[in-house]
Amino acid sequence: MMINAEKTQPLKKKTKALCFFVAEKSEEPFGLPKIDSKLLAAIKQSVKETKGKRGSLYIIHTHGLIPAEKIVLVGLGQTHKINHEALRASSGKIAKKITELEIREFSIVLPDKFPLKTDSAINAIVEGVSLSLYSFDKHKKEKNPVLQNLSILVSDEVKISHHVSKAKTVSESVNFARSIANLPPNECVPAHMAEFAKSLAAKNKLKCTILSKNELRQKGFGGITAVGQGSKNEPKLIILEYNGKKDESPTVLVGKAVTFDTGGISIKPAEKMDEMKFDKCGGCTVLGIMKAVSELKLPVNIVGIIPSVENMPSGESYRPGDIIKLYGGSTAEIHNTDAEGRLILSDALSYGIKTYKPKAILDFATLTGACIVALGANVAGFVSNNNNVVNKVKRSSDRTGEEVWQLPLNDDYMDMIKSDNADIKNVGTGRAAGAITAAAFLANAVGTVPWAHFDIAGTAWIQTGSKEKSYNPKGATGFGVRLVIDYLSS
Repeated sequence: MMINAEKTQPLKKKTKALCFFVAEKSEEPFGLPKIDSKLLAAIKQSVKETKGKRGSLYIIHTHGLIPAEKIVLVGLGQTHKINHEALRASSGKIAKKITELEIREFSIVLPDKFPLKTDSAINAIVEGVSLSLYSFDKHKKEKNPVLQNLSILVSDEVKISHHVSKAKTVSESVNFARSIANLPPNECVPAHMAEFAKSLAAKNKLKCTILSKNELRQKGFGGITAVGQGSKNEPKLIILEYNGKKDESPTVLVGKAVTFDTGGISIKPAEKMDEMKFDKCGGCTVLGIMKAVSELKLPVNIVGIIPSVENMPSGESYRPGDIIKLYGGSTAEIHNTDAEGRLILSDALSYGIKTYKPKAILDFATLTGACIVALGANVAGFVSNNNNVVNKVKRSSDRTGEEVWQLPLNDDYMDMIKSDNADIKNVGTGRAAGAITAAAFLANAVGTVPWAHFDIAGTAWIQTGSKEKSYNPKGATGFGVRLVIDYLSS
């Protein structure tokens, strides 16, 4: 879809639908110019009826009184509560309604006197529209209709055109991550993940390195090797490197990519096991970030590391009771083969720190159901050992609407993963604090390097309990891409 900013008077714009935003308890929309009295009366009456409540939407037919065929009014809620998330969600709702009406082109009015700054408002509008229109219809005969053009009507298109371009790039990167995450497990095994990375690297001039089964075993990746050995689809370690700034230590991003998770010998219940294709979402988030970083040409150095395995039960599978040696040197006793994500992440984190000596390391994983129990399906848990990283993450979370909540990590939690027979064990003592003890296992690999761990088990895809958002259609959400791009840009 083409998205552009135009310096055009709204009432002179020939368009199928001219969209205005409305605040609660206001008498007319933001930026409404002098207009035909009949239309003005209809607009004021509709505003009175919908009351400008957040998410309300009203359509007025213009009957040729202005070049636009329809006027669409969308509520943003109370003026003091109008933020980027409200604008993002309302823009997504507009796009969905326009699509339902089988309209291929529309315009949104963004006036000077608006509660949000123009550049950030543009960003929210573009994201809301672009993300809401995503659909995973690869395997459907009937494809969803596609919008062709959005014009954002502003006072000066020159100054904000680059914000449109950036928001489009970031949104396309989110949808790229979604498209891989939504793939069924028969179409996305670790080898496919490696091919997606190679293709991305070739298009965006990234350095790509793939370590396969024998290399992983030889180099001491005990976690990845153990988890992957039960499947005929061999494990891969995927490394992507982007260099946008000379003489600076990189930020390393690590993403869990279990392309399908049966739980292994500690097999999961059959109910909802089909959703375990989403256990690769952390790795898909890293791919989306690497795409956006390279296309935006950010002045940073980034390394993306994706350990990818398929966790299957077989005669070759690792077992409860096994003791393995992780890449970082610690030994881990296996109490549950369904606690596999922390094993492969530990290897990848240790490798990233040893090889690249990063200034910070962030990891993303659909790691624990315990995080969903604690925080629900709308907020990601995160753990960090560095206040500067924490503050940056929280600011980026506020700006992007990708909600996170910091969980504690102290010595008591570290004690809960101590093993009688090895250095650590891969589950905590009892069921208490499951999301935190999983993070404690990762902390063992990180040491003092500035680090943040994101448990995206609840937010990586739309599931029972997920808050309805117009810009998050069913399936994978691409959670984390927008947050990290904001983090790196700031």
